[in-house]
Amino acid sequence: MRVLLDTHALVWASAYDELLSSRARHLIQPQRNEVFVSAASAWEIATKYRLGKLPKAQALVDDFVSVIQSAGYLPLPISLEHALRAGSLTPDHKDPFDRMIAAQSIHEDLALISNDERLDIFGVRREW
Repeated sequence: MRVLLDTHALVWASAYDELLSSRARHLIQPQRNEVFVSAASAWEIATKYRLGKLPKAQALVDDFVSVIQSAGYLPLPISLEHALRAGSLTPDHKDPFDRMIAAQSIHEDLALISNDERLDIFGVRREW
């Protein structure tokens, strides 16, 4: 299976494993599945860290690429197609990070590992 981590799932997998559901923990094992991390998550984490909303995310901000690589996750850059799809999603949802991650999930046909039911309005294949 190919999966995309929502930002909170990535943060929790990195530092708060107990917050993940057992299904999510199972799905994000790179030995079992291809696990992708969006560039939007790097952007969101850095933004929230700078604003003081994720004070414990310094390790991710300081060495995001190494943390992702050592976990066995694959980077997912933001393409022009992803940007167009994110901007075109019609349901009213104002969070640009959620919109991008949903667009990438749909465009790349990746199951989205997220506990955020609000993303269901986009028609993503959400797993938790």
